[in-house]
Amino acid sequence: MQLQSGDTLRALIRQRGYSMAQVARGAGCSKAFMHGLCSGAKQSCSVQLGQRIAEILDVPFELLFATNSSRHSGRSINKKLTAGHAHMTVQVLRRNP
Repeated sequence: MQLQSGDTLRALIRQRGYSMAQVARGAGCSKAFMHGLCSGAKQSCSVQLGQRIAEILDVPFELLFATNSSRHSGRSINKKLTAGHAHMTVQVLRRNP
């Protein structure tokens, strides 16, 4: 699965009051791998890991990850996902003052 944005992942982890190590432990990956996702050094993971991360953060899977099929189905879909993702990120960050 292709991560939409490491910055969004990092912001959600912080907003939920978790550390990267806590999310990594709950999702079943290493802290180093989670840091790689958040920093952009890693840009993809397995579907199962992506689902566990989204579940831990209590967000829709599609907010964090794009499926390989949607990545290959055309630029317009990717632009819509990115635009929707940016809007959702702003809303998520505004919920907690």
